[in-house]
Amino acid sequence: MSDVNGALRVLSPVTGTAMSLETVPDPVFSQSMVGPGVAVHPEPGQEGGQESQHEAVAPIAGTLVKLHPHAYVVMAPDGGRGVLVHLGIDTVQLAGEGFVLLAREGAQVAAGAPVIRWSPGTVAALGKPSVVPVVALDARPEALSEQAEGAVEPGEALFLWE
Repeated sequence: MSDVNGALRVLSPVTGTAMSLETVPDPVFSQSMVGPGVAVHPEPGQEGGQESQHEAVAPIAGTLVKLHPHAYVVMAPDGGRGVLVHLGIDTVQLAGEGFVLLAREGAQVAAGAPVIRWSPGTVAALGKPSVVPVVALDARPEALSEQAEGAVEPGEALFLWE
């Protein structure tokens, strides 16, 4: 989803509360080592006494260039901008537990298309922070604007990437 001026509108992949990337309990993200962005602290949610499953969606339209159970990267059609979504912190250590792939690596995805089903509550119960960093890979911090704060839903704007 691009604006007229060529800026890329990056959408929230999950329901939760948008906060500064500095709040993420991992220096790779909190110090913007891979790029600037916004963190979404998901709402775990309960349904019928069981932890509900959530779909994490594509933050932009493009190619799903990397897909792991806990993280994915979508590359914009311009080929120069990639957005990383990381579902939780240190979740690679869970070896896929609590995650279901809904797309395949190499697929073209629309912004808002489901990519992974996961349970933030299960991640937290397994001892991992469930925060979701959404990172503009290799971007300059000043390239991001209109950063969301507060409650967000999947498909709502998180930031604009100039």
